[in-house]
Amino acid sequence: MKSFMLPDLGEGLAESEIVQWHVNIGDSVEVDQIVLTVETAKAIVEVPAPYSGKIVSRHGKEGELINVGSLLLEIEELESASAASSNSNTKKDAATVVGNVSSQTHHVDVDDFWVGSDENSSPDKIITALPSARLLAQELGIDLNGIKGSGPENLILDADVYEQYEKQIPGTEVLKGARRTMVNTMTESHHNVASVTITEEAMLFNWKEKEDISIRLIQAIVYACQKEPALNAWFDADTMTRCVHSTVNIGIAVDSSHGLYVPVLRHANEFSPEAIRGWLDATVKGIRDRKIGREQLQHATITLSNFGAIAGIFATPVVSPPQVAIVGAGRILDKVIMQDGKPVNVKAMPLSITFDHRACTGGEAARFTKVLVEHLQRVSSQ
Repeated sequence: MKSFMLPDLGEGLAESEIVQWHVNIGDSVEVDQIVLTVETAKAIVEVPAPYSGKIVSRHGKEGELINVGSLLLEIEELESASAASSNSNTKKDAATVVGNVSSQTHHVDVDDFWVGSDENSSPDKIITALPSARLLAQELGIDLNGIKGSGPENLILDADVYEQYEKQIPGTEVLKGARRTMVNTMTESHHNVASVTITEEAMLFNWKEKEDISIRLIQAIVYACQKEPALNAWFDADTMTRCVHSTVNIGIAVDSSHGLYVPVLRHANEFSPEAIRGWLDATVKGIRDRKIGREQLQHATITLSNFGAIAGIFATPVVSPPQVAIVGAGRILDKVIMQDGKPVNVKAMPLSITFDHRACTGGEAARFTKVLVEHLQRVSSQ
């Protein structure tokens, strides 16, 4: 019998949410067969089996948060597989997750402690819990005495503590996945970015009746970054360095029932309008199906939030470090303006550009906004 613990998924990520199990107790699995899908703070990751054999036990429910080193499966190795394993070096003993996963074997010490101070208490008063579960219980104010662990021999896991917490406070949920990531990202931005927001309106005289708003915004951002590259940059306050990029990688904020995702359209400056639309459609579908890869969420140099597709006119979008700028597009409005002394009806797009004033001057941000508006007001090139 071999135990399979959640492996290190890389990038310093300590916990994951179980999205979907692909095996049940009693199933037979082969080495590298996908047994479950998890969501980290970075992306969706498929986890393969490290051994061949029969699933004897399965730990953790879909939707639960689990830590690195938590027990996932107990696998009874098949006789042939066991023999093959003993004749090979131990290369297959550690799980390898699609992407980048540590090959180190994880050993988790179980924390046994007594209730009260009497070390001669009877065994039925012993609470057995993972160290991480103990710490979590202290943070949430949960009494471990009232929890029956779901791990081996009633070992209390993090998931058991979360479940107990949700029972105690009806309507309360533990933030997971993209929502949990958003907490950390927004906190970092609040503490570390000197945010300033500049607003403007683009008058859409020249737009066609069924203009693709997303394509026009992406094209305009690419153009503005090329004309005023200071906002297409990364900034590191620790080293006081700024990296101004020649390639435009646009993070596109996508709202979903699972939370906010920001997939990255890399080399956006090289995409045709048709290619942009194809990428957007495929990416949104991937997010809805929870099949977005870690690499698809990395290396943005500037971000677009088209919040006006839902509601809102102006806003104060939040910059995600190390980026230095984000463009927010509000709801398109019908306005009446004076042109040649006469009132004229026109559609106007409100724009809110937030920038990190440590890395960008007000002049750079204003020039970026000016050329962004100029491009949006052009006749469509499609």
